[in-house]
Amino acid sequence: MAGEAASRRIAAGIHDMIAGFRCAGTGRLVKAGVSMTHMHVMWLLQHHGDLTMSRLADLMDVSLSNATGIVDRMEERGLVERGRVPDDRRVVLVRIAAGGLQTLDTVEAIKQDRLGAILGHLDAMQLDRVASALDDLRGAVAAELGPDFGAGHDHVHAARTEGRS
Repeated sequence: MAGEAASRRIAAGIHDMIAGFRCAGTGRLVKAGVSMTHMHVMWLLQHHGDLTMSRLADLMDVSLSNATGIVDRMEERGLVERGRVPDDRRVVLVRIAAGGLQTLDTVEAIKQDRLGAILGHLDAMQLDRVASALDDLRGAVAAELGPDFGAGHDHVHAARTEGRS
């Protein structure tokens, strides 16, 4: 029972912190003309690479026409770009544009700065406890979702950034 109560408390705490981070960052994005839907699309493209419109719509769980409208607006803002598959010109591919990469980099820098400021409120002993608990949590995530879950995120982002200027 004590383990279940602690699990619920931890899950609620993580959920609340994520929601707080999301709310704190959303205002800046909205002022820049970037919606959470746009961020979701860019994170999907960052994770999966170039996607066909139909695959992107599937991953977003929206209709193809809805995805097309979203991509139209994102393309107007320079966040994504469309291309064609050379072997089949009917297939439209969507990929992150330079503006989208810059937006993702800015969001990541803001997150890192904010997290650094938050961690700055903890003393060395508290930081060691948090680091140890995160190691334990990472092990539990790997046991539940597989050892590669979340692996390579920075690698994928760096590889996508290197090929574009």
